[in-house]
Amino acid sequence: MPRSLLRAASAALLALTVLNAPAAHAADDPSPVAVTVNARAALATMPETGVGANHAIWDTNLGTDDTADKLKAAGVKLLRYPGGSYSDIYHWETHTAPGGYVAPNTDFDTFMRGVRRTGAQAMVTANYGTGTAEEAAAWVRHANVTKGYGIKYWEIGNENYGNGHYGAAWEADDHADKSPAEYARHVVAYADAMKAADPTIKIGAVLTTPANWPDAIVGEGDAGTWNKVVLSTAGPKIDFVILHWYPGALDRTAHVPDIVQLTREQIARYAGAGAERIGIAMTEFNTGSSSNGTNTQPGALAAADSYAALLANGVFTVDWWNVHNGIGTVSEVAGHTDYGDFGLLSSAVCTSDGSVCEPPLNTPFAPYYALKMVSSFVRPGDQFVRAATDRPEVSAHAARRPNGDLAVMLINTSADTSYPVTIGYAGYRPAAGAPTVLTHTNGATSITTTTSGTATAQTLPPLSLTTLVLHPAGSQAGLPGAPGLPKATAVTDTSATITWPAARPGARPIAKYEIHRQNGVVTEQLGETSGTSFTVGNLTPGTRYTVNVIARDTGGGLSWASPPLTFTTGTPAGSSCSVRLSIQSDWASGYVANLDITNRGAPLSGWTLTFTWPRSWQSLGSGWSGVWTQTGSEVKVVNEAGNGSLPTNATTTVGYVGNYSGPNVLPTAFTLNGTVCRTE
Repeated sequence: MPRSLLRAASAALLALTVLNAPAAHAADDPSPVAVTVNARAALATMPETGVGANHAIWDTNLGTDDTADKLKAAGVKLLRYPGGSYSDIYHWETHTAPGGYVAPNTDFDTFMRGVRRTGAQAMVTANYGTGTAEEAAAWVRHANVTKGYGIKYWEIGNENYGNGHYGAAWEADDHADKSPAEYARHVVAYADAMKAADPTIKIGAVLTTPANWPDAIVGEGDAGTWNKVVLSTAGPKIDFVILHWYPGALDRTAHVPDIVQLTREQIARYAGAGAERIGIAMTEFNTGSSSNGTNTQPGALAAADSYAALLANGVFTVDWWNVHNGIGTVSEVAGHTDYGDFGLLSSAVCTSDGSVCEPPLNTPFAPYYALKMVSSFVRPGDQFVRAATDRPEVSAHAARRPNGDLAVMLINTSADTSYPVTIGYAGYRPAAGAPTVLTHTNGATSITTTTSGTATAQTLPPLSLTTLVLHPAGSQAGLPGAPGLPKATAVTDTSATITWPAARPGARPIAKYEIHRQNGVVTEQLGETSGTSFTVGNLTPGTRYTVNVIARDTGGGLSWASPPLTFTTGTPAGSSCSVRLSIQSDWASGYVANLDITNRGAPLSGWTLTFTWPRSWQSLGSGWSGVWTQTGSEVKVVNEAGNGSLPTNATTTVGYVGNYSGPNVLPTAFTLNGTVCRTE
């Protein structure tokens, strides 16, 4: 939890600031928004713990029946304790937090009573900052051996990179050495001690979130970034990693796939053998945008969008910060009072001058209904599939259910326009008739359920969440099961061999398997085979691919798509040139890099190097040792007058400053005078 959020936790009340936004004007007869749902493009399966929230020991209503019942009604399946940065000052045996406020009726057993009433699982954060491995192990023993609570997930500390090592210090840390290496050494000790008390538990370590400070920064004396150092030492001992994300704006959902993928790549690179077992938990999330709607409808729309995107990309829990938080800066957003409260439920407090008070205790704020809508849209065991729209004002998510139903969640972020939508389906044929429609609109105090419209046409109110639940047109009985998780081997610059566990036959034998590539919401079939292995060719060097495998039986019946496989092709091993990119420094929004260009072919009297930024939020700041230009997403550097000669096996070095405002996916393919180089 960032220090900026602690102000509400300690009940410091901020001044009233009411913002009067100009009235918006509705568009006349807007053209329909095209929505595409592709059931062949499968993503992750919804986990049991997907929708979560944070409790905190300074919240005296943490354990009340009303709070638990409200969370249960919203579908919350995981609750985290003892609360953000308080975790690193909290001592569970004495129920004290020196330097912080501990409210009555917030002890561990009270928390667990609420967890059970909610029907959720618990996640507990052990005290790293001012605690010991022995204290944490005793907590595990008390919880799971003495009390029989069966708590599976245990974190080691909270935002421990915020201990002053990189400058800013909001997280308590009594260790003289505040480096990631010291944290990692203690994670190993904590994991050993805690698993000795209960070998079945899962241990989580704190990482930085890609493109969020202090991600990518190398501190003085460190062997690498926080994530590199922590994973290299503690990787073999942990079971999941911990990310926190407060995007500070309502339009950052596009960052999610790369946040998750870059984290997975770091785990694979640094955590050692068996790293694929390590999961990713987003244990604190909030839109973090008081100016654009913290507890009003715009924030709720961003919450639903982000929860769905994170879960679809394989995060096993997303935990809202937090259940009760307290009043902040008051404003008017979308025609309603926004209390600047990061909580799901009202704390019923007032500003310091008493001029504005929140609604009665436990009144749900708009993000509460976002979590409730997500829980209604996708349930544990459902499989996310690709969905997209052709207008930025409307976003879409979809999920298949084991009984053959399909749910589609549509989000209209326009404040003044009701958008008609037309919905097309690939790999799924909905039944005729009106679908079940769940809707939450701006200012509403409930989610309404109706039967209206069609599977292919709906109208979305302004600032609304809408979920359609569709039935399949035909019987799902007797279809083959989905193939297992594919793997990629022998990956080159232009080919890869894909293998997968065989699907379970249904009423008819399996005739073949089809390999489909995801290209946005569209899929293209890369090939088919009667076996469980296929070598895909004609791939593009330095490109990320996501594929699914589908089984087809002898009667033409199709299985669900397999879980997704993502891999990146290499570059030509025998190229006449090579390029090595090395980061010299990084400040989490930009970096300095060198490019070593080696000519491995005939001598050159002049050269031009080109590459493409992988993401729209990346740009060239400046460059040297060449003439640098950027056109669209393409970057070009041409030799200067004095460095155009490049003999065989000679190397020249150029450098640049790259800027980014989202996850920094580095370029992987470089072309020298039209030839794709080997990237080293």
